[in-house]
Amino acid sequence: MAWDTEGTKRKILEAAASEFAQRGPDGTTVERIAGLAGVNKERVYNYFGGKPALFARVLREQLAAAAENVPVASFATDNIGDYAARLYDYHREHPNLIRLLQWEALTVEADVPEEEQRSIYYGRKTAAIQDGQAAGVLSSSLEPDLLNFLVTAMAGYWAALPQVARMMTGSAGDQAKEHARRRACVAEAARRLTSPGFDNTSTA
Repeated sequence: MAWDTEGTKRKILEAAASEFAQRGPDGTTVERIAGLAGVNKERVYNYFGGKPALFARVLREQLAAAAENVPVASFATDNIGDYAARLYDYHREHPNLIRLLQWEALTVEADVPEEEQRSIYYGRKTAAIQDGQAAGVLSSSLEPDLLNFLVTAMAGYWAALPQVARMMTGSAGDQAKEHARRRACVAEAARRLTSPGFDNTSTA
């Protein structure tokens, strides 16, 4: 019987994503990840190398999934409020990505793995904002890279610090209603922050 290499790799990556998100790269072991995946640890090393390489691979896949599920081409045509709301939805439904990024910030002191490639990806979103500014759809009062970071933060911070969101805004009632309220706020805030009308009031 042939060994299902791709299926085994997928099990390892899924186990690693769960472990890394919950415990961080320093809080777990290759042996534990292998056990959760139902394989011996030699297969983890053979397929992915050591733990740092596995963490980088997991994060790469998580980022690629986010890019695929929340695409944007140009904010000259795409509505930035709708984009921010979709990004909020994605982080709510896939909180592991935010957790992995937080662990990376805590454990990687110098350049992160694949930093150049990831910077290119973020640069595409900045370019999409530049398109919107050039078309007069978005405000030009703030630089596009800063706007990119601000909109991303507004959409993702809820998943990064859910306990702070709970204490500030409350969530004891209807969860669906509360998330709808937060989502609408993120969308409206992104629209207002980037509205061309902001140019006329920012220097007043």
